[in-house]
Amino acid sequence: MSQNKTQPTKSNVTAFLEAVSPPQKREDCRTLATLMQEITCEKPILWGKSIVGFGSHSYRYVSGRKGTWFLSGFSPRKNAITLYLFCDLDHPALALDNLGNYKRGKGCLYIKTLADINVDVLKRLIEKAIVLTKTH
Repeated sequence: MSQNKTQPTKSNVTAFLEAVSPPQKREDCRTLATLMQEITCEKPILWGKSIVGFGSHSYRYVSGRKGTWFLSGFSPRKNAITLYLFCDLDHPALALDNLGNYKRGKGCLYIKTLADINVDVLKRLIEKAIVLTKTH
């Protein structure tokens, strides 16, 4: 069975975050790193070349594929900061109301800047997403 292409590294997360540009995105990523570390009580780990992940969980798909992945994380992509939540964002326990300006995928949120987001709502969303991820 094949492994995930993206694996945890020993790369320095602080150095990675310091290289993020523009400066506002760098500051937003620092804030997200602090927030996710507080929520997960885990230190950040760089997964691959550009994903900052916190915590870990094991998964197994119906197909039999299994692996380990981080519980919550983010990546400063070119067009937006991608927040990885790994649960179905349509789940009734997750309230996206009053979150602010974002786009979404199945288990990801895409934000341009934290100034567009209600950080208190985001914090509760991340906490609930982690609980949902752990229970599935």
